[in-house]
Amino acid sequence: MSLMISVSGIRGIVGESLTPKNLTAFAMAFASWVTRRKQQHQNGPETAKPRIVIGRDTRPTGKAISDLVSNALLLCGCDVTDLGIATTPTVELAVPGENADGGLIITASHNPVAWNALKMLNHKGEFLNAEEVGELLEIAEKELFHTASWDTIGSLQQIDRYDDVHINKILERPWVDTEGIAGQQFKVLVDCVEGAGYSIVPRLCRKLGIEQITEVACKGSGLFPRNPEPIEENLAATIETLRESGCDFALVVDPDVDRLAVICEDGSLFGEEYTLVTCADFYLGHRNGPVANNLSSSRALRDIASWHGVPCYSAKVGEANVTDVMKEKQAVIGGEGNGGIILPELHYGRDALAGIALFVQAFTNWRKENNGGTLSKFRQRFPNYFMSKQKIDLGLKGREALESIFSDIAAMYRPAEANTLDGLKLDFEDSWVHLRPSNTEPIVRIYAEAPSKSRAEELAGLLKRNIEERIPVK
Repeated sequence: MSLMISVSGIRGIVGESLTPKNLTAFAMAFASWVTRRKQQHQNGPETAKPRIVIGRDTRPTGKAISDLVSNALLLCGCDVTDLGIATTPTVELAVPGENADGGLIITASHNPVAWNALKMLNHKGEFLNAEEVGELLEIAEKELFHTASWDTIGSLQQIDRYDDVHINKILERPWVDTEGIAGQQFKVLVDCVEGAGYSIVPRLCRKLGIEQITEVACKGSGLFPRNPEPIEENLAATIETLRESGCDFALVVDPDVDRLAVICEDGSLFGEEYTLVTCADFYLGHRNGPVANNLSSSRALRDIASWHGVPCYSAKVGEANVTDVMKEKQAVIGGEGNGGIILPELHYGRDALAGIALFVQAFTNWRKENNGGTLSKFRQRFPNYFMSKQKIDLGLKGREALESIFSDIAAMYRPAEANTLDGLKLDFEDSWVHLRPSNTEPIVRIYAEAPSKSRAEELAGLLKRNIEERIPVK
């Protein structure tokens, strides 16, 4: 299996595609890229070494990879600030907080435990864009590494205050009403899948005013009790625990806490697509302005934008791509339909912690306006679309043939509006389907949305067969 390289970083299976050799090479390339950028822009005193903030999720391989990467950075002449176990959005906040020149996050996000990755951040704590990734890859391929002499290697410091910094920044938002939330006396189940949120998520909930918390998989072992992606097919045990607990709802995050899923009191999923929809609807009542998502996200966000009289823009899939569009269009809130919320007033990065605060506050305000009510009832406030998400495993030949395959399929469905910005998206009058190679796995993702579940599944299944019929033998 080849190493996955994209604006989401580099990721692979530890010991197979993700090896000590390529981890060291990419760490050195990143250190060299940061050093070059610092020399070009003089971000800080000329005599200061580049500073890189690192953090990791709880995977068993994380500490060893962190030590390896840190040593490579030090030997390339960079100072390193190590946060230890930290969520992805916490590291993103820490980079500018420490006036650092870049950041590295050791996490494979929603991938299974055998995977790990390096996510790379610039001096703003934001993911590298496609151009910057290209610059880094050139350094790696040509081995244009910057190394330090024995007396100019970097130094390492370890700090652990940024969980508190992150929580406090959220609590300082003017739209957070902790007294109002406390007044609802919510009983909430929190499932952190033994990932980096195991401590910070329950702590944030208590600070928001939620005192009755049932913790599930919140010990931080890094041994995921289920597939860690927070989607319906992986949440059966969590749903059963929720029903038994009598909680008002469940908050579920992925291992690095950039995605939020919510489960209603009756065990039904609120819908990962509707995390962003709900948060945007609430936030636009506080601050009006454009919104943004990616091409694989629900039309419901467009509907919400229409309610508030603002435009909705869509980007290629990938956090860096969405943030680029948000900056260009000056969007006040955005994200991706996988439960990732981007709130620029905090930082340009998907942040499940910010999502929790926005979502709980939105539900609190609705309950106050309606003299109570369940989360499943609150869900009925929003437009109702159904989505089917399928995928196809690809061999190398299959990936190479995708451009031709997508062209053939676009011709087959000529009446539909075809968008080739990111794979192929076909927009029909009342539905759409998006076909695209994954940035993080060797697969093609097939997302379809329609007014009914059966129609969405039918559309996704049809396009899946269209692709499978055309994939060359692996």
